[in-house]
Amino acid sequence: MSSRTGGRQSMSELKLRRLIEHNQRLREDLARPRVRVSEASASLIRYCKTTKDHLVPSVWGPVGRSEDPYNQQATGKCCSIQ
Repeated sequence: MSSRTGGRQSMSELKLRRLIEHNQRLREDLARPRVRVSEASASLIRYCKTTKDHLVPSVWGPVGRSEDPYNQQATGKCCSIQ
């Protein structure tokens, strides 16, 4: 019978440890800084309006080759054969 009570005690200790760990994670989550949805969406809209996206030419217009970060710059030092 002593092994049975010892098993119950270790199970209850395990449950207690899990609850303490879960409680700690919840406290950390509660301490995380928050931003209101309206502020976050306004910030996202502001970023999208001010940051030029070269992959959406319908919004920003055509991109010159010198401005396009996705254009491979030809240096003339090497050539590739396809």
